Amino acid sequence: MSLGPELPARAARPLWRPRKESQVTTVMDIRNIAIIAHVDHGKTTLVDQLLKQSGSFRDNQHVAERAMDSNDLERERGITILAKCTSVVWKDTRINIIDTPGHADFGGEVERILSMVDGAVVLVDSAEGALPQTKFVVGKALARGLRPIVVVNKIDRGDARPDEVHNEIFDLFAALGANDEQLDFPMLYASGRQGWADLEIDGPRKDLSPLFDLILRHVPAPKVNKDAPFAMVATILENDNFLGRVLTGRVEQGSAKMNMPVHVLRPDGSVVETGRLTKLLSFRGLDRVPVEEVEAGDIVAVAGLSEATIPETIAALEVKEPLASTPVDPPTLSMTFRLNDGPLGGREGKKVTSRQIRDRLFKETEGNIAIRVSESPESEAFEVAGRGELQLGVLIEQMRREGFELTIGRPRVLFRTNEETGEREEPFEEVLIDVDEPYSGVVVEKMALRKGLMQDMQPSGGGKVRLTFQIPSRGLIGYHGEFLTDTRGSGIMNRLFSGYQPYVGPIAGRRNGSLISSEDGATTQYSLFSLQDRGTLFVDAGEKVYVGMIIGEHSRENDLEVNPIREKKLTNIRAAGKDEALLLIPPRKMNLEQAIAYIEDDELVEVTPSAVRIRKRYLDPHERKKRERSGTVD
Repeated sequence: MSLGPELPARAARPLWRPRKESQVTTVMDIRNIAIIAHVDHGKTTLVDQLLKQSGSFRDNQHVAERAMDSNDLERERGITILAKCTSVVWKDTRINIIDTPGHADFGGEVERILSMVDGAVVLVDSAEGALPQTKFVVGKALARGLRPIVVVNKIDRGDARPDEVHNEIFDLFAALGANDEQLDFPMLYASGRQGWADLEIDGPRKDLSPLFDLILRHVPAPKVNKDAPFAMVATILENDNFLGRVLTGRVEQGSAKMNMPVHVLRPDGSVVETGRLTKLLSFRGLDRVPVEEVEAGDIVAVAGLSEATIPETIAALEVKEPLASTPVDPPTLSMTFRLNDGPLGGREGKKVTSRQIRDRLFKETEGNIAIRVSESPESEAFEVAGRGELQLGVLIEQMRREGFELTIGRPRVLFRTNEETGEREEPFEEVLIDVDEPYSGVVVEKMALRKGLMQDMQPSGGGKVRLTFQIPSRGLIGYHGEFLTDTRGSGIMNRLFSGYQPYVGPIAGRRNGSLISSEDGATTQYSLFSLQDRGTLFVDAGEKVYVGMIIGEHSRENDLEVNPIREKKLTNIRAAGKDEALLLIPPRKMNLEQAIAYIEDDELVEVTPSAVRIRKRYLDPHERKKRERSGTVD
């Protein structure tokens, strides 16, 4: 009896079939651009609107706000930390867009990706104008010859001043050495949140089509050699659970196909490894889509290599010379990452050994070339150098979320010796401060104490004053919390590394000493109540403490050892008052960045997945006194 026509064997059918568009080598025009802006000037929101209005999302597709900020820390902090690629199609032209970080500490991310683009959209707040990070990235972009498009964003703000901002941008470009073609930049007025941009300030305000059209007209297509053998420079490195190492970059010449044999060349021309491109991925909206072939000029991601890293060249076997890569500015700040050797070590984390810490740190250097790791003279410790406290703080926060326990030393600036003069030099920063007029005096006074030199002071509207300083980087360590206190939380401080200058001598640090626990155990309300008059407490009742742990800030300059676990003695005499009447002032709880900025040279921050504590480097009081007498901290 027949049961119908015989079905083909299931095994003969392909288990995976790529999308139709991935089968075809796209021959459309390409534009590669970067979005450059300061923190909170709205570039990630603008990218959201570019994706929506280009048709990258379905009508019924749910997309989170700030879709490009996919990292948990980015969403929590509201800032972009990692450079990311996306792609839209407008009038048969593919526009590859790179969303860049807006904080100076992550400048290494920006410097790398500028080699992949041919133009830049410089996004500036209509009220705040060009701030330090904008200057830093724009200077790098202009030096590479990129043609900028200026977008004055948030034009709907009540305190918008578009004409003054336009003049500031022109002066900035001129000061950064822009050529005549770059100084003749086009400018748009926009509201990224409302999703419109116009050539005129009183335009129709319909959509972002003027920005799309301007990108196609003003940004040149990539100049590449499609007939040469395949070659690209790895610019972004990621690790995928299924694909392994995924390296992103722009194809500088030739084309590549699936399973094509390639080798990886270091900048000095030596071969790192030889392998095959097991996966080629092209950016389509927020997705990376598998394709069979990629061509010169496009920004793509490749997989299949096990040792390639940034900024090495991935090329066909016949290519013998590596492509030129962009050098990254050196780190300016260093911290010591140590094993957690405190009494509570190993109780809250899963990764507690120095070998695990070492492996994680060196893995970070593969994808983040702005960070350098070296062995420390101290046992079971490592020197980690980066751009600033925020960059290293983000690394520490990532490690604690991964289950690491470690202790962190006080940030130190990296000095250097001038080869011509033999002088000792230190990093300086340009600091831009917006503060209410009544608090400007105390800010100028505190900056002067930290060797800051005021360069400009002018009203910025709304009762605020804008102050510009040149100050040693070490003078800013630990100042941000004090600055917020002095300005009642209303001040805004932006900083940017400006170069090395001669050493200016010692700078006074924290003036108050520490309240140090002299006992192990859990704090009691009775004991803490009696300690409140001694200073500001960092712990609450019932918290675990140990000998050498810092539980508060002393009201005087010296350190003071106290007993925070003392309990009320039991007697047969009825007390007039009850313990419930002992009201504690809420403790001053510090987050990771605040704790790192607070500590002195003889103190450490203990970081675990569930706690951030401050302690003395040497827990034993006798050892601390011996070191103090001998004048040595390390």
